[in-house]
Amino acid sequence: MNDFEEFSKVVKYHRKKAGLSQKALADIAGIGKTVVFDIERGKKTVQLNSILKVFAALNIKIVLDSPLMNLYNTANEDS
Repeated sequence: MNDFEEFSKVVKYHRKKAGLSQKALADIAGIGKTVVFDIERGKKTVQLNSILKVFAALNIKIVLDSPLMNLYNTANEDS
């Protein structure tokens, strides 16, 4: 499964569990209904900003992880 498929399934699951229609979620997130539809279809051209708005509306957190994250976090603590 690719990341877009995973995003789409997670968004649709959370939206349904919240009892929201695509239109209601779009209104809460401040985006168009078509954007929610596109996200749930796994469309790859949806703007990151729109995805982040939907995630925020559904209280979904993104966690960045890589082998270098500990070094990155340490470097940013010193700033």
